Amino acid sequence: MATECLFREDSYLRRCDARVVALTDQGGIVLDRTVFYATSGGQPGDTGVLTTKDGARIPIETAIYTDGAKSVIAHVAVAGSPTVKVGDVVSAEIDWDRRYARMRMHTALHLLSALLPYAVTGGSVGEAESRLDFDIPEAGLDKDNITAKVNAMISGKAAVSSRWISDAELEANPGLVKTMSVKPPMGTGRVRLIEIAGLDLQPCGGTHVKNIDEIGAVRVTQIEKKGKQNRRVRLALI
Repeated sequence: MATECLFREDSYLRRCDARVVALTDQGGIVLDRTVFYATSGGQPGDTGVLTTKDGARIPIETAIYTDGAKSVIAHVAVAGSPTVKVGDVVSAEIDWDRRYARMRMHTALHLLSALLPYAVTGGSVGEAESRLDFDIPEAGLDKDNITAKVNAMISGKAAVSSRWISDAELEANPGLVKTMSVKPPMGTGRVRLIEIAGLDLQPCGGTHVKNIDEIGAVRVTQIEKKGKQNRRVRLALI
């Protein structure tokens, strides 16, 4: 049974009621619906808590996909937590401060990828600092210059929105895909596009803010040479 991923429609949703539909061999708790983002695309899974109808609290250290199609999410409880059984109703609540920081950072990385028109070979989303790796034939990136340009983009207060297209539509428009190492979340027949008005459009399953003004100021902290044609750009919230 596929998990209803509420975070894909509303990244600001902090909690929901859900029913336990399965328990994995590794102890993961599968719900029929969830607000927990599951690890994928360089963004870590959410932390938070499940609360049973009896008031027992089950701390969740991460959420992961259990299948290649990325349609079933297991909530990984902290060792020694109270247990649940299939059919139990729980309240699922994420660690909002951590999620919101990642939303800001993930959206900022979209701006960085729009500013630097190179193929993205890797990336990682954190709460305070994140990174993108670019396939760049020559060096010459200036972190102060990039910092100024990204902050100028943020000052424009562009809206961020999402919409869905079919797998076939994405395959017919390969230029939408910027990442070389991470494939867009496909397999369900449709793909989610994230658009930053006038600045960026690309497939992405992550969580983002509604307006880039929410990102706040950022700073490029380091540019590393990771190979002959690979540059790692680190971006931090300030």
